Amino acid sequence: MRLAVYLSRMRAEEKLLFEEFRRRGLAYDRINERELIMDFEHKAFDYDAILERCIGHYRSLNALRLFELWGIQTVNTYHVAETCGNKILTQAALTAAGVPQPKTLIAFDADTVLQAIEQIGYPAVLKPPVGSWGRLISRVDSRIAAEAIIEHKDVLGSYAHATYYIQEYIVKPGGCDIRSFVVGDETICAIYRTSDHWITNTARGGKASNCPVTPEIDRLSRAAARAVGGGVVAIDIFETPDRGLLVNEVNYGMEFRNSIDTTGATSPAKSWTTW
Repeated sequence: MRLAVYLSRMRAEEKLLFEEFRRRGLAYDRINERELIMDFEHKAFDYDAILERCIGHYRSLNALRLFELWGIQTVNTYHVAETCGNKILTQAALTAAGVPQPKTLIAFDADTVLQAIEQIGYPAVLKPPVGSWGRLISRVDSRIAAEAIIEHKDVLGSYAHATYYIQEYIVKPGGCDIRSFVVGDETICAIYRTSDHWITNTARGGKASNCPVTPEIDRLSRAAARAVGGGVVAIDIFETPDRGLLVNEVNYGMEFRNSIDTTGATSPAKSWTTW
């Protein structure tokens, strides 16, 4: 089997994957995004499978489409990356599958978005449809704060800010949420992410600890993974006292270094290579 990894840089996750490949005696090549030249009409290489670990969403998406054109199996697929990389597409896929989520509205005009925020109720959360690591996410506690954020987005003038994604604010019990990891159709482990800040991403300083995979977490995680197309994904989950578990986001290029020592479970690197 000819295997390659498409990557931006060597993070802890890539080192763990390569270590597992070597342990299993799997030969692999590295494809650096900065060195890649792609020709629509001529196949640049002939791998059986490519593991996509690029950091930039659009670079991932465009390369995956060409890999698919060349008939190369990828993990994750173009469809999964396209769906998970855009929160609106993710929300649509989860809604179609009946997966419970926080209340969310989208709007396309500055005046309309104020109406949408007030329909959700303060506090509300504004997110860019495309983004990761908790960047450019705003908790809006008042109309004055909402007006300031909307004005900033309008002045920036980027197409990325032309669609407003407005979500209800969920109070996290104990200041934590859950991230579960699904490989194929198996929830291999989960972690709590805890922070004094309302954003609990580990990239923003959230602390990881083991979260037992209960039947409810397993059922919801696998349902969310199937809804976006399967593969290798991480599911962000909120716990609520009156509505149970809600899926916040699904991530297709997740980092998993914080899930290994904390969970005591088989590392995603090992599960990934087995799958």
